[in-house]
Amino acid sequence: MRTSRIATIAATAAPVGLPLLASPASAQGHEGGELTATLTQLNDSGASGTAWAKVTGNRVEIKLDTKGLLPGAPHAQHIHIGGTNSCPSNDQKGSGFEGALQTSDAVDQYGAVKVSLTRDPGKTDASAAPDVANFPTGATNSYSRTVTVDDAIAKQIAAGDGVVVVHGVDHDGSGKYDGSVKSDLDPKLPSEATDPAACGELNVAQMNMPQGGVETGGSDTAGTEYAGGFALGALALGSGGVGFAATRRIKTNR
Repeated sequence: MRTSRIATIAATAAPVGLPLLASPASAQGHEGGELTATLTQLNDSGASGTAWAKVTGNRVEIKLDTKGLLPGAPHAQHIHIGGTNSCPSNDQKGSGFEGALQTSDAVDQYGAVKVSLTRDPGKTDASAAPDVANFPTGATNSYSRTVTVDDAIAKQIAAGDGVVVVHGVDHDGSGKYDGSVKSDLDPKLPSEATDPAACGELNVAQMNMPQGGVETGGSDTAGTEYAGGFALGALALGSGGVGFAATRRIKTNR
């Protein structure tokens, strides 16, 4: 038997400003080698991927390769930080349709959006989380970008406290984001648009950063018809520059 209680999840992010420049001291403090992650499916999405990151000062170089996602649709992707800095299991039940895992169901595990992995030249802080038009689109993507983050986020990622989450799941197999179930983050959007599709924990590892990829984040251009509606709906993963707030059910272990 599962019990539940209603809780309000709120995460904050620093407002967008001029890029932060790393001082010599901070640059030295954040050089902790490289990090890797293996992305595995959530919500039986069939998605998978790999991620690599390297922190130098306040700059984070990241490469992300994903496959098995919904073709022709944008897929928001972020570095989450907080909670237990871990991924939920694929069979973890959520509060969505027929037990689908919605984004806020696992916030206490992977945390809140701190870095938005948009295509260049889009902003990359939490306020850019709803910029769906500037996220990679398509079933398979090869993404590469170097972003500037604040000192606290740089330290957390370098320490292995970041989790990469890719969003967007076609639960009903219709080939697009639809359905009567609404997003737990914004009722203007279908739940499929924001439900997590894949997740991977960034762990410190000794390996070379892979070569290749596209600095702007390689992807196809199909699916841009989603952009207008998502912008109005704000995707709510990080609207208003203050992260996101959502009411969700927190489920206890069986």
